[in-house]
Amino acid sequence: MPPDEHFMEEALRLAREAEVRGEVPVGAVVVIAGEIRGRAWNSPIGRNDPTAHAEILALREAAAAAGNYRLPDATLYCTLEPCVMCAGALVAARVSRLVFGARDLRFGGVRSKFQVADSDVLNHRVAVQEGVLAVECVELLRRFFESRR
Repeated sequence: MPPDEHFMEEALRLAREAEVRGEVPVGAVVVIAGEIRGRAWNSPIGRNDPTAHAEILALREAAAAAGNYRLPDATLYCTLEPCVMCAGALVAARVSRLVFGARDLRFGGVRSKFQVADSDVLNHRVAVQEGVLAVECVELLRRFFESRR
């Protein structure tokens, strides 16, 4: 299995954990030098924290592990396109690469609504790759929201 798919599988596992906890099923991992240094699932409901998105929590864990608020050699894998807040955090942390599965047509801050991560007007550009295990990522979200209706 290619590395991008391997790490996205772990993000999907984390997204399923979010679903079990009643959260929107989004998972994220931060990889540095081939090792997962941060991992998280969406937790804003459980933590009563609107910023507790999977990407933010995974970045916090990776930064603590690295002992640095900047993560220039990191790749963040996320099952869903990051929102504007999370895309901004990727830029602030100087993450080198973002890999995501499904687009977020309502709130996407990287491709769908805005292009924050690789904008020419910011001081850092994150390389973006989308669509890794997209079918699995979309299906997980589709089932979750369908069960809520």
